[in-house]
Amino acid sequence: MRTLSLNRRLISCSIGLVCALGAGLATAQDWPSKPIRIVSPYAAGGVGDTIFRILAPALEAKLGQRFVIDNKTGAAGNIGAQEVVRAAPDGYTFLMAPTANYAVNQHLFKLDFNPNTQLDPVVTIANAPLIAVVGSKVNASTLKQFAALAKAPGAKFNFGSPGAGSPTHLAGASFALSQANGMEHIAYRGTPPLTQALLAGDIQLAFPTLTPVVGQLKAGTLKAVAVMAAQRLSELPNVPTAAEAGFPDMLFGNWWTLAAPKGTDPKIMNRLHMEISTLLSEPAIVAKLLDIGHVPMGLSPAESVNFIRTESAQFKALIDRTGIRVD
Repeated sequence: MRTLSLNRRLISCSIGLVCALGAGLATAQDWPSKPIRIVSPYAAGGVGDTIFRILAPALEAKLGQRFVIDNKTGAAGNIGAQEVVRAAPDGYTFLMAPTANYAVNQHLFKLDFNPNTQLDPVVTIANAPLIAVVGSKVNASTLKQFAALAKAPGAKFNFGSPGAGSPTHLAGASFALSQANGMEHIAYRGTPPLTQALLAGDIQLAFPTLTPVVGQLKAGTLKAVAVMAAQRLSELPNVPTAAEAGFPDMLFGNWWTLAAPKGTDPKIMNRLHMEISTLLSEPAIVAKLLDIGHVPMGLSPAESVNFIRTESAQFKALIDRTGIRVD
């Protein structure tokens, strides 16, 4: 009787396992069967929203379902990121977030989650290289010249950022540490007041992305002295790269990655990566991204994991060296 009972239990467990596996396969095969939620951890109308709205119409046409952007703001993007960490890994909730939420915040804040182990990257979509920008009244046309001015005896230069702990702050801190340790950091509440401070001469240097300052650069009220990337930007063809400017190790950008809750079916993630990376090769999509200062990337899930791991380690080392803290 015990043998018969055990056999029945084994058969029952086997049938349950087969059914579970079958259900999982059906989920991947039928995906998507309902609208897909994209959690954006920042305010509506921001860069992440703009990037995904460039992709959304074509993605919806390919997959036959709507993509709904859900803005969950607060705590430097940590609230939205945590919501996705806690979401069901069913392929219907994803996080669309930048550098800070994958590679920086865990080194600055006490988080209840680890983005590197509790989120699965699907695709790293695009990168906005940071640009070294100085005020028009600063007597420097290159980053080397600015460094020389900042090192001069009695020089009192400031650099600014749109918020403590942002990639812009970390880029400025890296420059100050290696070139002009006396420079003071001033944090502003967003990029518009940062730009105004540059224009007014309250700060002399900042490392924003292109979009917020492109008008001032064209008007000549601000000067771009280096693109902190390995390649020049097509919108700034005469501005040297970091290496060309003499700073080969200062590569900084604000990149955007789409990620899923840990445990999401790899078949779903690979499908979504394939569709998005295909779109990133289309000239019309590329042109729209370049217009907002973003260079398409299209990294696969595995490539994104390695990329984020490397970026995270580099930011942690920089934060440790500079002693940056946030309140």
